[in-house]
Amino acid sequence: MNTIEEKSKETIDLLVQAQKTYFRTGKTRSYEFRMKALNNLAKLIRNNEAKILYALKSDLNKSEAEAYTTEIGFLLEEIRHTQKHLKKWMEPKKVKTAKTHFGSKGYTISEPYGVSLIIAPWNYPFQLQLAPLIGAIAAGNTAILKPSELTPHTSKLINALIKEVYHPDYIAVVEGGVETTQVLLDQPLDYIFFTGSVPVGKVIMEAASKRLIPITLELGGKSPCIVDETADIKLAAKRIAFGKFTNAGQTCIAPDYLFLHKNIRKEFIETFKEVVKSFYGEQPLENEAYGKIVNDRHFNRLINYLSDGEILFGGRYNEANEKIEPTLMVPEDSSVSVMNDEIFGPIFPVMEYEDIEEVIEFVVDRSKPLALYLFTTTNEIEHKVINNISFGGGSINDTLMHIATPYLPFGGVGESGIGSYHGESSFVAFSHSKSVLNQTNKFDFSFRYPNAKNGLKMIKKFMK
Repeated sequence: MNTIEEKSKETIDLLVQAQKTYFRTGKTRSYEFRMKALNNLAKLIRNNEAKILYALKSDLNKSEAEAYTTEIGFLLEEIRHTQKHLKKWMEPKKVKTAKTHFGSKGYTISEPYGVSLIIAPWNYPFQLQLAPLIGAIAAGNTAILKPSELTPHTSKLINALIKEVYHPDYIAVVEGGVETTQVLLDQPLDYIFFTGSVPVGKVIMEAASKRLIPITLELGGKSPCIVDETADIKLAAKRIAFGKFTNAGQTCIAPDYLFLHKNIRKEFIETFKEVVKSFYGEQPLENEAYGKIVNDRHFNRLINYLSDGEILFGGRYNEANEKIEPTLMVPEDSSVSVMNDEIFGPIFPVMEYEDIEEVIEFVVDRSKPLALYLFTTTNEIEHKVINNISFGGGSINDTLMHIATPYLPFGGVGESGIGSYHGESSFVAFSHSKSVLNQTNKFDFSFRYPNAKNGLKMIKKFMK
């Protein structure tokens, strides 16, 4: 087992100060500079596709198709979208003028925060490190990247690649473990972007609060999936299996538990079994394209959930290659661990319901989820669920795909996160919207001054 090399406080102090100095030169602010930096990032990804795929295979056993779709292709599309719209996003935005400000002009300017810290998780270690970076670059910031130590091949590759095209005064990678992260969080940063678990998110927020550093927290939680009696069962089974078992379930927005209407429960389960077999074969543990669990600790955590109820299918595992079969189970009750912890693996608890109000009550009694998925062809049910359950984002008659469009902001609510990104939302996340009022010198409203005759009368006339 490789020992994690932690970075010293002195090293990180110097890096942060160097980035602050570089930012103050103003070089990162021009449209041309930002576009060139984004071009370099796109070229870097395209030119190193084979290395990226190898690193993701080594760390998570990701298949080439899955790795390209969810990590490489995702980033290239995000860069294309950002470059297409960046000039417009950067333009000052005119706003209306109140009648009390006759003669003046108001506008907002999107300005970069400064030195940003982007802390990435291990489940999509390449995409979730660089997707926020696209926003940081577009908004004109410098950036310090902190990859996950749990995916060492990808972490080392990101470090090597970033060094090829960016000076560390502009964009730098800091590898290390918990101690290194703690040192980074104690720096006078201008923005923090964190993707990861709820418990660690609380630590990040506490650290940021000490210096009043603005943050984005992309967290997780238990995302429900609901299939009502009007759903297209075959299509729903395919799309739910895709969403649940991609990356062996290690996806923050994966369906975490399943509610099936009692009238379609049996049919859905049988269909779901067949879909899983068609995706991964009769022996998923031997399928080279099926992902592994990231490490021993998470593997053992997941294995413990298998005793929390009745296994309907799956449930086998291979300790040697850290794989767990796609598993459907009926939990013993709602108090067991598998129904309270974010699963983050290929274990899928399923429950039955008769009235949608039961489901709504169950979900709203718990922390607000990052995602929600509803399969129905009934507008009434769709509206009832959407309007009565708070969640970060989600899909109707699909899973995961709401994250794949740059036109929809992605983020959580409550314990599932703070703030959002993707597309213009990424630019907004890494920008401060500065308000400016340009007042006329051609005339002056004397009634606003304390020595004005009938000043209050005039103020009341304008402000009634």
